[in-house]
Amino acid sequence: MILELKGVEAGYGPIKVLHGVNITAKKGDIIAIVGPNGSGKSTTIKSIFGLVQPEKGQIIFKEKKLVGQTADQIVHHGVSYVPQGRMVFQTMTVEENLEMGAYILKDKKVIQERLKKMYNMFPILEEKKNQQATFLSGGQQQMLSIARALMLEPELLLLDEPSLGLAPNMMVNIFRTIKEINKTGTTIVLVEQNAHMALEICDKAYVLEQGKIALSGGSEIAKKKQVKELYLGH
Repeated sequence: MILELKGVEAGYGPIKVLHGVNITAKKGDIIAIVGPNGSGKSTTIKSIFGLVQPEKGQIIFKEKKLVGQTADQIVHHGVSYVPQGRMVFQTMTVEENLEMGAYILKDKKVIQERLKKMYNMFPILEEKKNQQATFLSGGQQQMLSIARALMLEPELLLLDEPSLGLAPNMMVNIFRTIKEINKTGTTIVLVEQNAHMALEICDKAYVLEQGKIALSGGSEIAKKKQVKELYLGH
């Protein structure tokens, strides 16, 4: 396993959100975490990235214990995080945003090579590389947010609600991009409200309910009556 969460309990001050969450991912997996609002999906992903510190349990990535480490330390292990809500630097250009994603790299030649890779993957970003990020559409900002996270060529990419607020056609593009990234060998943990699309592309899914894993399995769990009724509609 490249990633293991064992009995993770976490929250915000007195408010407990996660109650003994167990998740595993093999190298090259797409793991989908789905569930209703307030079920603990984002808290789970923030716990992996060190933005929320678990009170109990273990998070192990490539045999390294992540609990107690900061996000800045976790980045150095090969983990990148794309937050919910397309958190790009609005007044910076597209290219400046991408360069910010490579902030721990010192070799300018390597940074230029990574930029070239991102422009090959996201041609629209090259087209708009000198524009301020604020002038991009919502879908383009999401692509920029993902591309910025990929500048470090992470082994594990954490995506928090990548399709949130996007038009249906852009949503399809984002999920297609996620599959393309995964084909390069990147392990992906995806938190997603759009359970339909997340379950279509994942290798394994976890359904969170009130901070606990209610169900887990492959994409076939979409056919389970409980999942259909609660998250997919009848």
